Amino acid sequence: MHSLQPARLKPGVTAASLPAAVASSDAYAGAQPIRGKALVFWDAKVPGKKLDAIDTDQITPAADCVSESLETLDERWKAGSFRYLMPDFRARVHAGQTFVIAGDRFAIGSSREMSPAGLKGVAEEAGLEMVIVCGQNMGDIFRRNSFNLGLHVVQAPDAVADAQDGDEFEFDPDSRALRNVTQGKSYVPVPLTAKEDEIRRSGGIFAVGRREFRKSVETPPAIVWPDAETARTLTTTEQILWAHRVDKDAEVKPGATLRVYADLLPASDGTAPFSIHTFNQITGGDTIWPRQLAIANDHFVFTGVDSDDKQTGIGREFAKRHGIEKPYYATPGDGIFHFYFPEQGLVHPGMMIPGADSHSRAYGAYGAIGIGVGSTTLGFGWSTGYIYSTVAKRRRVVFRGKLQPWVSGKDLVLELLRRWGAKQSQGMSVEFVDADQQLPVAYRNTICNMMAEAESYNGIFAPDDVTYAWFAAKGMKDLPYPRITPGADVAWDLDEELVLGDVQPMIAKPFSPGNAFHADEVAKERIGFDKAMIGSCTNGGYDDLLSAALVLKAARAHGREKAVKEFVIFPGSGGVKEQIERPDPRLGGESIAEVFRAAGGEIRQSWCGPCFGQGPDKLAAGQRAITTFNRNWTNRMGLGGEGFLASPSVVASSALLGFMAPPSALGLKWEAEAFAV
Repeated sequence: MHSLQPARLKPGVTAASLPAAVASSDAYAGAQPIRGKALVFWDAKVPGKKLDAIDTDQITPAADCVSESLETLDERWKAGSFRYLMPDFRARVHAGQTFVIAGDRFAIGSSREMSPAGLKGVAEEAGLEMVIVCGQNMGDIFRRNSFNLGLHVVQAPDAVADAQDGDEFEFDPDSRALRNVTQGKSYVPVPLTAKEDEIRRSGGIFAVGRREFRKSVETPPAIVWPDAETARTLTTTEQILWAHRVDKDAEVKPGATLRVYADLLPASDGTAPFSIHTFNQITGGDTIWPRQLAIANDHFVFTGVDSDDKQTGIGREFAKRHGIEKPYYATPGDGIFHFYFPEQGLVHPGMMIPGADSHSRAYGAYGAIGIGVGSTTLGFGWSTGYIYSTVAKRRRVVFRGKLQPWVSGKDLVLELLRRWGAKQSQGMSVEFVDADQQLPVAYRNTICNMMAEAESYNGIFAPDDVTYAWFAAKGMKDLPYPRITPGADVAWDLDEELVLGDVQPMIAKPFSPGNAFHADEVAKERIGFDKAMIGSCTNGGYDDLLSAALVLKAARAHGREKAVKEFVIFPGSGGVKEQIERPDPRLGGESIAEVFRAAGGEIRQSWCGPCFGQGPDKLAAGQRAITTFNRNWTNRMGLGGEGFLASPSVVASSALLGFMAPPSALGLKWEAEAFAV
């Protein structure tokens, strides 16, 4: 069973031999103002409006999130910057348009640090500095990554509203004052927290890491849980943060930036190279064993592309060099890390798990804090054992009542995203309460996972009887941390209830998970598709696949035996892939895999590729798919493709029908004993 460990020095290295901390200098004291022209992203559908919700998939397409070596980390990132959204972006920046102007919710989505690094590099290769100017609620991971790297980001809604093509801007990196020189207007940006500004002024995460490295090695981590009186006013998330504080006198309240110990720091083959580079820059590469590290090869592993193989090789060589083996190093096919690491016993209730993937929020299903961070934050954590994190506002969602027929965790989260609209979670920490114990861990995984799409800090179910029963079933009973629940006197910033009886099966249309509609209404449109795909880190567990198989088997009695279109299944882990080959009594002795194959389904390796447009199952231009994936943004599943999102049972019924519809369209009548998981 995994546990938090102190730093371990390499042979021949002593703490005294490590570089001593040096006083931090102010990188921007007396710095000259940065000047440049505006490069405006306009909304093509609304004349005169700046484009909102530019996600990191649009900033750096997945195929460009590749590094063939540590020496050429950002070459592809620079070349791919806004490749499809603004093909001449690089040329325009080099011509002096260095103030990038965008609307609200800029850089939401994936934690890919390739985006800020690539943008910064595009300007620097021409001897220029870039400034991102955007509106409200920018992607929190991108924002943090930018401070780590020294990319200037400014939230100034008024400046965005006023900006026109070709306007000359000026930015003072010392005061962060912003001026539109052409219009003669000045703006005061949204302020940073004190710690954010300290990191920025220190010169970024490498400099901060080098400054703190030696002391972090000399100081053993200590987890101290709050007493009952203190816990009364703290959410589950805040209690975990309180216990994991490096500085035990630090106040845990929304807006405070803390240093917190990390129990696990997982990366994928896609995010590991930049984390490795960061670790090497901070530690020197061979002074300590990487702390709390885990790497899963699940993103670029089955593409057959040489550059992808080279990228995977970076993490493989790093693991070999530092003696990292299974389950901390997952080889291709072992699984998507949000499934693989929990089933391997590396995730427990009460843990703090920052992962270099936005869907690390999935760990909230197990009573842990899961947050998405960038590669440099992860590499900093591998070096020091902790990260910097800012406490978010508190939001509670109470699920109350009884689940309706065919409704699963996917339907609940799509309904939440639909209700929350453009503002989504507003960056809050979202605490879920399963008041009537209706939601199995598989459903909770989907809900917490897709808090990435909700733009939350995290999503978490306080560990309850359902949680501990899941661990007990896997033989994990002596868990390291105490059972915690949200305090009775928490002052929630937003408190809401979702009545389960009001939720129906849902389908989200392009190009947003929040663009969701009742599946029976969508069925009336008889929307066809080219592919039906089940799996991914959102819905790739055994229970997810079982729910689909139960629909397929029951449909045989109604004359629906074969999928009408291409039907593909991606188990969440190699373990799940093996498990679905075993007979299941609920399927009359057939295995899930047999039921899928009988319906014409093809079972693939466990990996992330099709979800973000990689490998042979990506969508071609003009193709449409109904999937259980978590994102359906523009070009997400393949350039020019359209993705729809639904639960495994809805995707299964759609595969048989040839148009998007819930199981009821097959003539199936709900029986909890037959179909509930």
